[in-house]
Amino acid sequence: MKLLLIQGANMEWLGRRQPEVYGTTTADELDALLLDEAKRYGVELDIFYTNIEGEAITRIYQAARDGIDGLMMNPAGFNYAGYALRDCLRGVALPYVEVHMSNIERRGIPSIPSSEADGMITGMGIDSYLLGLDALIRVVKKKRAA
Repeated sequence: MKLLLIQGANMEWLGRRQPEVYGTTTADELDALLLDEAKRYGVELDIFYTNIEGEAITRIYQAARDGIDGLMMNPAGFNYAGYALRDCLRGVALPYVEVHMSNIERRGIPSIPSSEADGMITGMGIDSYLLGLDALIRVVKKKRAA
């Protein structure tokens, strides 16, 4: 199973940006944790960071062409006006789990792309990613079995 994680705008600055909201774990530390977890599950995980919504869209289309089995994404700064991202997700129909470290509902932050998600995990800090990886693997397996 091959999975893709897209980290949206500002996520490369984890551990330095608003640690009271996002904690002190750096992007490199999170990547290492997720790659270890993916290995434990026996899946391949590619991690892509971008601050440009169009690059995220291009990467999703490439993933679909390459036969990637599922997508986990923290759209981050793309939440607010991510209609193009939403339409891309609608078009490729990849299994998709959205994750957010903070509780975006409590913070009053809408997520436009979330309408295309099979599920969303928010507010669990770094654990949102670990739970999201587990959830995505389960979603992919269910869709394969259907």
